[in-house]
Amino acid sequence: MASKKSSGGRFLSSIKSSLSNIAKIPISKSVNSIDEIEVISPDGDRVDAAAEATKGKWKPDERESLWKIAKKYIGGDIISLNYTPISYMEPATNVSKMAELMEYSHLLDQADVCEDPYMRMVYASSWALSVYFALSRPTKPFNPVVGETFEMVNHDGITYIGEQVSHHPPIDAAHAENEHFIHDMTSNLRTKLLGNSLDIYPSTRTRITLKRDGVVLDANPPHIRANNLIFGRLWVSLSGELTLTNMTTGDYVVFKFQPTGWFGGSRGQVDGYVYNAAKEPKILMTGKWTKSMSYQPCDKEGKPLAETELKEVWRVADLPEKDKFQFTYFTHKLNSLDTAPRKMLASDSRLRPDRYALEKGDLSKVSREKSSVEARQRNEQKRREANADKFVPKWFDLSDEVKATPWGDVRAYKYNGKYDEHRAAIESSTDKDVDIQPTEFNPWQYNDTK
Repeated sequence: MASKKSSGGRFLSSIKSSLSNIAKIPISKSVNSIDEIEVISPDGDRVDAAAEATKGKWKPDERESLWKIAKKYIGGDIISLNYTPISYMEPATNVSKMAELMEYSHLLDQADVCEDPYMRMVYASSWALSVYFALSRPTKPFNPVVGETFEMVNHDGITYIGEQVSHHPPIDAAHAENEHFIHDMTSNLRTKLLGNSLDIYPSTRTRITLKRDGVVLDANPPHIRANNLIFGRLWVSLSGELTLTNMTTGDYVVFKFQPTGWFGGSRGQVDGYVYNAAKEPKILMTGKWTKSMSYQPCDKEGKPLAETELKEVWRVADLPEKDKFQFTYFTHKLNSLDTAPRKMLASDSRLRPDRYALEKGDLSKVSREKSSVEARQRNEQKRREANADKFVPKWFDLSDEVKATPWGDVRAYKYNGKYDEHRAAIESSTDKDVDIQPTEFNPWQYNDTK
């Protein structure tokens, strides 16, 4: 068996260690039916969880106020909830954040040119894991407006377009392509508020096509949880499995995430194997999704082969020091108007006034602009309903393909190719206005709606 088993003594010890880091914290008079709340330290058994509850960004009176609001929604899906404190927010939207998946796209380039079928899976699965580093930021992006887009043409030869294709339920679609791969994704996130934590169910359909051999890969994400929303330091954990399957050959990868707190120092720990179609382990992989991944050839029992050693395949790039939003250099590059494509779409997330105000630190303007954007979206929806109109995405078409996930079915949106035509027309244009960027955010179906 290609798995690791702990002894009974170690298991019991681990449980004791874990329980010592889960504090039941008495809540103040604002709580009537719930008098305790779970707080989990992000540092495993190295920090006392009772003390952890007093940490984080909120002052006691702010915790009181937030808890009064949060307890009304316990057990519910809050993905579209408009009430989110500005101090929880980051200057990005879900549409633009999806583009962060491309930060380590060179791993997909390597997978495409790799001759060894199992090393191909090492590269591709390392990319699939790397995308979760962006989720370690303890902040929430803005909810996109239906029709909002994000485009990128300045990274490793990739042409990228993302679009909010549905508002209720909130669904994002994205397409990325360069000379080595095609990436298509439909994302329909669901959530469940547990009190001081939030479960995030990533109902997604992700397909990668490696161009050289036409290999098609299918990815299935792990469960995500945001811990200590109000009491303690906010942090993100992954649990369960991430799988990547070569739909052409049957080879596959399974990564298993170790719950933080069960063993000291395990935060971010992930272990797994590359298997062939006969379910035999070929390469073991180990590391932390918050730091790096390494691999080593193994035998049929999952043990490292003699005279081989662990080799690193991916590592988080250097990060800006003391960055206000804990952005990577790549994220800053994505958000910058300086690196936006020529004549970008007026529906692009970069132009959202609330996002831009937060980036510039104008907090009073953030709330005002956010309310304005949300009000206009509601008015547009009312007008569509009154006119019996239906919103139709520009860059993606709803397909008949339905993918089953542990958290519900996802109906895939397929890229329609029109963005490539749009971009080609701009790049070949001799119109002097082609280099004038739009300045007003405009994803609206009716331009006269306020």
